[in-house]
Formats: sequence, structure tokens, C-alpha cells
Amino acid sequence: MLIEKVLIGFVVGTLIGMTGVGGGVLLLPVLIFVLRIPPIIAVGSDALFNFVTKIGSSWVHLNKGTVRKKVVLALASGSVPGSILGVSLLGHLRTVYGTGVNTFITTAVGVLLICIPTLLLFQSRIEEHVAQRSPTLQSFVGMSAIGLLAGFLVGMTSVGSGSIIMMLLLLFYSFSPKVMVGTDIVHAVILTGVTSLLHFRLGNIDPYLVGSLLIGSIPGGLLGSHLSTRLPVPWLRRLLCAVLLATGARMLWA
Repeated sequence: MLIEKVLIGFVVGTLIGMTGVGGGVLLLPVLIFVLRIPPIIAVGSDALFNFVTKIGSSWVHLNKGTVRKKVVLALASGSVPGSILGVSLLGHLRTVYGTGVNTFITTAVGVLLICIPTLLLFQSRIEEHVAQRSPTLQSFVGMSAIGLLAGFLVGMTSVGSGSIIMMLLLLFYSFSPKVMVGTDIVHAVILTGVTSLLHFRLGNIDPYLVGSLLIGSIPGGLLGSHLSTRLPVPWLRRLLCAVLLATGARMLWA
């Protein structure tokens, strides 16, 4: 089982490095369907995995100055309470319905696995459409609202700490691509850190699972970054999104 988990971490890390698709979107379905991890444990473990894997890249972006700290603060002011609400909802559902909370999580993740890959497929077109547009949402409150929505979803599913925030920022604000990515990653560290802590307090994390996945994902990420300049990544990204869409449908209509 240890070798299996390390290999899964390696494959997921490689795909993240090659395509830039978020770890939560890629890993969570594997934990649930392949390793047969109970969804509520999979969500908590996935949140911790995402937190650890983003620390290094966030440090790099901070050193390069590609982070808007005020935007991070605005997003976090909404995402932290949103995450608390999301995790608290799962705790309440587990108290009321017991293992029935796993069905709720599977359905919620299924919906996100249909919505997020669909948006990713059209991301380049959206970027082209809004590239020359002036910002349409400029308030601290607006960014906090984006953070609140993303934080709530991440608290419930661990999915979207990067992809949902990135897409919403893309739709409502105009930043350079490097600043967009750097700001998104640094905020994701805060969000996934808070979320994983909340799940840890509720006993929703398997530390040995996370450790095994990280052993494989770190070299996998390095390999994926190396291969990204040598392989037709756009086609791989489309194929990956199609697989995720099918997985989301499988979760909803299982």
C-alpha cells in the first residue's frame, strides 16, 4: 500500500507540474475511487497535501515580488471564515447523518469536477476576452466575497483553493499573469493551511497517507515541470479535463 500511495503521489505531482491543473481536482477522485479512502478523510488529507505542496512555490513568488499582498489579505478575510463554515457544516452533517456525510461530499465534489474542468477548458478564451478590459470589481468587499465562496467550497471539498479563486479573479480583475498566479498561490497556502488545521482538529486527516503521497509528489512535480517544455501540454490538459468531467459525472450518477 505504501508503494501504491507513493506512485499515486508521483503521478499526481507530475501532472500538476506538466499541466498546472490543481492538486485538489486531480488527487481527491483518486483517493476516493482508487484508494477507497472515506470521502471526509480524503477531503481533510487532500487539504493538507495541497498546503504542503504550495509552500515552496509561494515562497518563490514572494521573493520575486509577484504577489499582491493586499489582494491576498482581502481574499483571506473572506476565505478563512468561509472555510470555517464549510468544515463546520461537514462536522454538523456527520453528527446528524453519520456516514451519510460521505454521500454529500461525493455529490459536492462531483459538481465541482464538472464545473472546474469546464472552466479550465475555456480559460484561454476567457483570458483573451478580458485581457484588455479594465477591472469591474475594485472593492475590498468584492474580493472578500470571492474568498468567502471559495473558502466555503474548499472547506467542504478541499477542491478549488487555486482554480476557483483564479477563475473568479480572472473574471473580475485585471492583473498580469505572473501576479495572478503568485497572488493565487500565496492565498491558497493560507486557505489550505486553515482548512487542514480545522480538519485535523476533527480527526479528518490521515497523516501517513499525506506523507506517502508527498514522497512521490515532490519528485513528480520536478519531473512534470521539466516535461512541460517538451510535450504537447495543451492537448494533455484537454484530455485531463475530459477525464475529470467523466469522473464528476460518475460521482453524481453512481
